Amino acid sequence: MEFAIVDIETTGGSPAAGGITEIAVVIHNGQEITESFESLVNPEMGIPTYITGLTGIDNAMVRNAPTFAEIADDLWELLDGKVFVAHQVNFDYSFIREAFLRLGKTYLPQKLCTVRLSRKVYPKMRSYSLGRLCESRGIPILARHRAMGDAKATAILFDQMIQESPDVIFQGLKKNSGYSFLPPNFPKSRFDQIPKSCGVYYMLNEKGKIIYVGKAINIKERFKNHFSGNSLPSLKNALKAEVVDLKWELTGSEFFALLFETIEIKRLWPKYNSALKRPKTLWGLFQFEDGNGFLRFQIAKVGKGLYPLETFFSREEAVAFLKIGIQNHELCEKLCGLKKVSCNPKETNSCQGACHDSEKAEDYNQRMTDFVTKIKDTQKELLIELPGRSELELLQLVFDRGILSKYAFYERKNTSDLDEESFQFVPQIPETFYIFRQFIHTIEPSAIRVLAS
Repeated sequence: MEFAIVDIETTGGSPAAGGITEIAVVIHNGQEITESFESLVNPEMGIPTYITGLTGIDNAMVRNAPTFAEIADDLWELLDGKVFVAHQVNFDYSFIREAFLRLGKTYLPQKLCTVRLSRKVYPKMRSYSLGRLCESRGIPILARHRAMGDAKATAILFDQMIQESPDVIFQGLKKNSGYSFLPPNFPKSRFDQIPKSCGVYYMLNEKGKIIYVGKAINIKERFKNHFSGNSLPSLKNALKAEVVDLKWELTGSEFFALLFETIEIKRLWPKYNSALKRPKTLWGLFQFEDGNGFLRFQIAKVGKGLYPLETFFSREEAVAFLKIGIQNHELCEKLCGLKKVSCNPKETNSCQGACHDSEKAEDYNQRMTDFVTKIKDTQKELLIELPGRSELELLQLVFDRGILSKYAFYERKNTSDLDEESFQFVPQIPETFYIFRQFIHTIEPSAIRVLAS
């Protein structure tokens, strides 16, 4: 069996938008290094200055270098049939896989990650970065952050591990090597049990303490993405080092998953969850009467002492909401503050002529009042009914002035109103208001009921 120890330098962190600037491959036959390959690569795009500062590779160095397409055949022949090995393997592999895909080649090798392997072979180290590992093992890195320098150091580290702990290396090459993304102390059997459903999940450390809470439409896929992507590397590495178990609660909908995640983060305050943030600026929909007796709308920022009919996270959201109301209630875009000039009857199906004196104020104001009444209804105590966790179940959510107050799952065949004991009461958490605002206008009106004035 042969191993291809690979290191690349790139223009940035995204394989879809970035390019490879240098590649090095060191072949190991399980006993010794037998072959090597290295080349600068023209990424066919500019190299950011901060990348040049890190690697020393600038635009001039790669200007006359071969493109990936020009070395692809030789590289494919070198890599084909060998186990792909790298430090943080998913980073290097994702760029090379993407580059081959652009050429119509699908590259799907077995993979080994020397970070993951070193955690098992050399447990309890403070850091598993390549630099720290090589320093602790007496391995020289002749050119740090250059492809061949890092590849040779990784190859020497891999050689030491395969000589000292061959069982650890070959264990990763069994049929279940598709689990290579898993944290070192997370059981494969537990991963197989994770549902692909929507809900909230809890990561636990070895003491059974919850260290992270998240929500997902597909819990299994989201858990996998925590450890197989390139985003938030510091959080990924911290969680990978500690997580040993996962628990979950199914929610049936993304809306309730977001609400329940917020409740649980507030209740538990896990160490790796960032503090919940509220929008810094809110926009409001304000109503006033003009000199001609027409009721009008204006969108503006919400300030101290200002009380809007409705609030929004952005002006764009307010405009989108208002446009729906204009269409549903046949209102005038000019009187609603979205136009500076009068409406053209040939271009709009909503305005009935209020902006050019062909409709009476009382007729127009009646439709405005109907719209305002519907807005105010959403600020009363509302019951919202959503799909439950299965086809046999429904979920009821009760909001008081937009803040979640209680919820209940119940069987669809139960047609009577639920009593108070059926509901799970929750703390009044202001952050649930922002989630309510995000979703309320996406819910069918038939699923919303006003409970109290």
